[in-house]
Amino acid sequence: MKPSLFSPLRVGALSLASRIVMAPLTRNRALGGIPNAMMATYYKQRADPSRGAGLIISEGTPISPQGVGYADVPGLYRIEQIDGWKQVTQAVHAVGGKIVCQLWHVGRVSHELLQPNQAAPVAPSAIRAEARTYLVDAHGKGAFTATSAPRALHRYELPGIVHDFAAAARNAVQSARFDGVEIHAANGYLLDQFLKSGANQRTDDYGGSIENRCRLTLEVTRAVADAVGRGRVGIRLSPVTPANGIDEAKPQPLFDHLVRELASLGLAYVHVIEGATGGPRKVASRPFDYAALKAAYTQAGGRGAWMVNNGYDPTTAKQAVASGHADLVSFGKAFISMPDLAQRIRHGGPYQGLDQATMYGGGEQGYIDYPTL
Repeated sequence: MKPSLFSPLRVGALSLASRIVMAPLTRNRALGGIPNAMMATYYKQRADPSRGAGLIISEGTPISPQGVGYADVPGLYRIEQIDGWKQVTQAVHAVGGKIVCQLWHVGRVSHELLQPNQAAPVAPSAIRAEARTYLVDAHGKGAFTATSAPRALHRYELPGIVHDFAAAARNAVQSARFDGVEIHAANGYLLDQFLKSGANQRTDDYGGSIENRCRLTLEVTRAVADAVGRGRVGIRLSPVTPANGIDEAKPQPLFDHLVRELASLGLAYVHVIEGATGGPRKVASRPFDYAALKAAYTQAGGRGAWMVNNGYDPTTAKQAVASGHADLVSFGKAFISMPDLAQRIRHGGPYQGLDQATMYGGGEQGYIDYPTL
């Protein structure tokens, strides 16, 4: 019998009731970087696996003050942040849900006003991102603004970043009681910057060759797996997205090599953004074979679940799982306006759109007030 979106699945150490996943969604509701009761309500609304997600991936969560790139995003490096996240995980678990924390370092996609001592953001090379970040002024008004020029990381700083990822993973699983973690290596943020030649022009052993550009991502993944156990670790990749001004001239050999290396690490899952994040599923200037990517992973011994994302609707998601193209499908914006998305898919709708004006920042409106069936 072919699997369906509603078939249960063992994903590493996690037993999921369905293959419908809530993708990470930045919402800028964590005032001062601390998760709060409103956030606990938001995640709980989407956590019941009979109506919502079989697995929730949290919004991007900075691993350190240096890793922050947007105002009012929740961190995981201060005790009050860990305590705030405990409210969230307890709420999710109370309704039988599963949730992993997305570990995030934005690299150059930041602003001096968000960095410790208003320092320049960091990057593999001193190349400014063609991107915007979200700031909040003294009156509490949020707006998007251009990122600041970054400085290149010194080689001696890289072990500290690896350490920060591992420490944040321990904070997530051992202290905040997440079910696992997802390493954010996509969408033009720090690890993706090291992977891709458009942002990485280093001449040391973290730049140049494919092997060198993959080095930091693999070091981080091994450290996180050692910290919390391989079966509780996933990773997110975006081979061809232009998000945040990122670019790679030859993505296929780069990501085929990366997933072959990841295959030996025994991860719970690999989460792949197909196409341009939040945009077209095909990028004309960068053709990419996602079936070949998955084959490279499985042929190298990879046994983690294969999760796909970007532009899937109920019909194409069902086809992806039934055909074996994917084990899991993650939905992003659909979960904003439809906390009970799984129930709507099961019954063929009705579906409702979201309020773009309340996507980032604000309070309960457009966050926890969307109606369910």
